[in-house]
Amino acid sequence: MVKHIVMFQFKADVPAETRNEAARQFKAGIEALPAIIPTIRAIKVGLNINPSEKWDICLESSFDNLEDVKTYGAHPAHKAVAVELMQHVAARACTDFEI
Repeated sequence: MVKHIVMFQFKADVPAETRNEAARQFKAGIEALPAIIPTIRAIKVGLNINPSEKWDICLESSFDNLEDVKTYGAHPAHKAVAVELMQHVAARACTDFEI
């Protein structure tokens, strides 16, 4: 099994209201994807509650293998959700590891 973790940091000039709405839409959109992309074993999005930390959003997901992670990443439904958030993002970090 592969764990896929992605963190996002908003651009500094994105207003709080825009951040909140973008994060809410991203969470709802990503968490709806298992019904569309069968390679997803589990997925959830957390919104940072600690203002002293750098990252604003964390996506945690599980897949059977790295190829399934790539399938998810290339899927049009995933891309449609991600493109909306990415217009507000300054930085992204990702790691994939076996569990």
